[in-house]
Amino acid sequence: MPAKAARQATERDQDDAAATRQSSLFGDILDWMLVPLLLLWPLSVVVIWFSAQAIANRPFDRDLGETARTLARRVAVVTGAAGSAPRAQINLPETSVSILRGDQPESFYFQILGTRGERIAGDRVLPVPDEAPAPDGEVRFRDEQLEDRDVRVAYLWIPTARSGGAIPPLVQVAETLDKRSQLATEIARGVMLSQFAILPLAVILVWFALMRGLRPLDQLQRRIRQRAADDLSPIDDSAVPEEVHPLVGAINDLLARLDRSIGAQKHFLADAAHQLKTPLAGLRMQAELAQRDADSSDAKAVKRSLHQIARASQQAAHMVNQLLAMARAEDAGEGRRVQRFNLAALAAEVVRDFVPRALAKGLDLGYEGPAANRADAPHLVGEALLVRELIRNLVDNAVQYTPGGGTVTVRLLPDPYGQVVVLQVEDNGPGIPETEREKVFQAFYRVLGTDVDGSGLGLAIVHEIVERHGGTVEVEALNPRAASPGARFTVRLPTN
Repeated sequence: MPAKAARQATERDQDDAAATRQSSLFGDILDWMLVPLLLLWPLSVVVIWFSAQAIANRPFDRDLGETARTLARRVAVVTGAAGSAPRAQINLPETSVSILRGDQPESFYFQILGTRGERIAGDRVLPVPDEAPAPDGEVRFRDEQLEDRDVRVAYLWIPTARSGGAIPPLVQVAETLDKRSQLATEIARGVMLSQFAILPLAVILVWFALMRGLRPLDQLQRRIRQRAADDLSPIDDSAVPEEVHPLVGAINDLLARLDRSIGAQKHFLADAAHQLKTPLAGLRMQAELAQRDADSSDAKAVKRSLHQIARASQQAAHMVNQLLAMARAEDAGEGRRVQRFNLAALAAEVVRDFVPRALAKGLDLGYEGPAANRADAPHLVGEALLVRELIRNLVDNAVQYTPGGGTVTVRLLPDPYGQVVVLQVEDNGPGIPETEREKVFQAFYRVLGTDVDGSGLGLAIVHEIVERHGGTVEVEALNPRAASPGARFTVRLPTN
């Protein structure tokens, strides 16, 4: 009991682990939509902040540049006496200076330099631009730091004729960034507040969109669950989304293959039951005859009945073995024992197994091909047990149908391109009519006009094993014009 309980606990843990590993399509899509959205949101905040600063700087720069131009218009360059350098003069009343500085004079600076670089008006703290004068009248901007405060500077050189070492007069105005930062903060706050309201709404809309988008999948799985266990008809794909069409098509293809497989299995079981009925009925009849003859003390009759019982039981056992081999060859889900093996050794071994039976019937059974111990012996990668069954069924079929004194040959031929291995089994028996050569590979099919006991499964097993290994099998007459044309079965199996 403790071992059983431990095993049940282990199975429950495995089921829980499998359930934990199972992913959710809804969750995956939601993650792939929301995680990038949440990751991009901080980036959008940074972009909004820089954009707000650029928007806020634009009107302040425009006003600052216009102030610089206004001051420049109040500067006049006066030409002195002959040979003397021109000098700059400014007409700027105190009232105008007060108006320029506004209600926050500590946040505004201006400076006017003359033709010799002397200050003729304004503040001393503004540094001169670190560039050559450009007297084109164009307003330029730069960032500076005055008294530990960041400022924005607009400046221009007043156009004038240079003489006597004079330089163009320079006009500079500057203001702190407090107003700009305040405006940028208000702009960014207004945009980000709206984002805070939109983000939860976007999450809710994404949730409902996913619920609605995945609803056809939920309806599809309900339709499949409501189906009867034996309903393998195709699923109606007219109401499914275009993206789900390939999945439904694959399921319909699987259902069609399952339908064919189950139909073939039902047909196989019906044929098997019918085939087993004959030897079992013979066993029962011979047992009744033996019982009756035993009552009459007829020893010869009892011996004859027992012989028939042995023969019928042998046929039934052979039929069961063939059915098991057929099931093993068809079971693609069975764990395959794929390995590399020596085909020459396998063929020679099968021939040795049939030697006693061939001698008893007076047949010349032989093997032609490379020896198993030679370096050029062909090797295959596959299921050695099934390939052995393939060769056994071909040899068994040839030995059964070849009359006494005939010849059966198992042959291995090399492929000049090294792509396949060719296996041939030929005999000089009655052969197979051309019209029936495709049918002999069907289960329970037997050529008419033969009195050989057989199950009709041997060649069907051969065909199934060949297909499982990706090869081909064909049959032809050995001597088409002879009274006994014989048969040659040629199997080609890929070497890799």
